[in-house]
Amino acid sequence: MRAKSFSGMNCSVAGALEAIGDRWGFLILRDLLLGLSRYDEFQTSTGIPAQTLATRLKQLEAAELVTRRRYQDHPPRDEYVLTDKGRDLWTVVTALREWGDKWGAHAGKDGPPLGLVRRGSGTRLHLALVDEESGTQAPPQEAEAVLGPGGDDLMAFRLKARSKRR
Repeated sequence: MRAKSFSGMNCSVAGALEAIGDRWGFLILRDLLLGLSRYDEFQTSTGIPAQTLATRLKQLEAAELVTRRRYQDHPPRDEYVLTDKGRDLWTVVTALREWGDKWGAHAGKDGPPLGLVRRGSGTRLHLALVDEESGTQAPPQEAEAVLGPGGDDLMAFRLKARSKRR
């Protein structure tokens, strides 16, 4: 059963969650970002029930995060590839992975199950906030949310409620 739609909310987080769908959607995106592309690969990787997988792939396709591409005609078989819009979720999935690594949200006893390194040097990588003007890294404690040009009364309420407690 699908939860209430967020499609009418003026919130980018709600809109992103609407596009991804649910936790299965995140796992399918993770697998696509790791290079998996076929139905049976998604099933093996996640253990997702067949009907749920079919539904989630259709939702990801409707949200223009993936597209289907025929790789075999007899019998007809399609694979799923990320669109530019879908590939841009890489930072979101990486942020979730880094949070899970930091707080032990994985079942492995020997540490995080996946790392991210720079191709060529093997140096470990992590996400960072970067100042648009200077190109320098900014620590998270220096980040502040401000009302954007598309902000509405509800977003202004959220920011005002926060500022009252400071």
